[in-house]
Amino acid sequence: MAVPIAVLDCDLLLYGRGHRTLDRFKLEDVTDEYLVSTYGFPRQFIYYLVDLLGATLSRPTQRSRAISPETQILAALGFYTSGSFQTRMGDAIGISQASMSRCVANVTEALVERASQFIHFPEDEATVQSLKDDFYGLAGMPGVLGVVDCTHVAIKAPNAEDLSYVNRKGLHSLNCLMVCDSRGVLLSAETHWPGSLPDCTVLEQAALTSQFETELHKDGWLLGDSSFLLRTWLMTPLHIPETPAEYRYNMAHSATHNIIERTFRTIRSRFRCLDGSKGTLQYSPEKSSHIILACCVLHNISLEHGLDVWSSPATGHLEQPEEEYEQMESVDSEACRIRQELLLTHFS
Repeated sequence: MAVPIAVLDCDLLLYGRGHRTLDRFKLEDVTDEYLVSTYGFPRQFIYYLVDLLGATLSRPTQRSRAISPETQILAALGFYTSGSFQTRMGDAIGISQASMSRCVANVTEALVERASQFIHFPEDEATVQSLKDDFYGLAGMPGVLGVVDCTHVAIKAPNAEDLSYVNRKGLHSLNCLMVCDSRGVLLSAETHWPGSLPDCTVLEQAALTSQFETELHKDGWLLGDSSFLLRTWLMTPLHIPETPAEYRYNMAHSATHNIIERTFRTIRSRFRCLDGSKGTLQYSPEKSSHIILACCVLHNISLEHGLDVWSSPATGHLEQPEEEYEQMESVDSEACRIRQELLLTHFS
């Protein structure tokens, strides 16, 4: 006769659901160096996250309410920055591996709820002008509101095999569309696109396109590489530059656009759960997308707190799928006119 087995929460067995919080680990008992090496961030940053997310993580309806917000945040940061649910990390803060997994889920959703608070384009004129000035100072490209590109993050194969997540390298991934400013602060992040979609298709279907075509500033543009089509609000390189002005334009474009590649490297270096070195994200596409977005929110918060040192190239195992660009000019005559005017005015 089969005996039913109940799956028990080790923490509830030890402490009981009615316990207010579990004070397993105290930040003040360890050094900043330890916190940075183990959880990726210093003490004051972690305190800020506790203040930001504490009320959400203390909701009585959550199963892990007996685990303090501080402990939940440490568990999540440990996963984001190491890429694995290591037993020693759970032991360090006094929770089981199953509880660590729930903590990551709770903190991830709390950060995703606040994504629009930390990832957005500036709206007031002074900040927009400052954004353009900062970009212009890099390589002399005027009118730039942000640089845009896509990056792939490896995920496990969905339970119901879906070829839409298989990229050009034959790996399952999400294709993430992001925009950043001259410091690497993310202004837009759409992390849910299936890996089989080429960059140009992702942009065509993205909320970002709708924003720029219906809402955002008409006196500036994004910079995108040759995987995108030229638009009135998106300046791309010339495929075959011929004149000195066209070469200068392409050089300024490349030097400015490189910021997004550096930003991708920084995010992957800081959040090793995304870099492929520990394997793929072992979640559904939806949950994986939320983890990526949560890391994007943390990236921006870290820049707000001055943790903005550019990282060296990450050592991730997931290579970027090489796009086979169709070398064609945009059929948008107005976009072509704007780029030609930019060439004549600023690069001739």
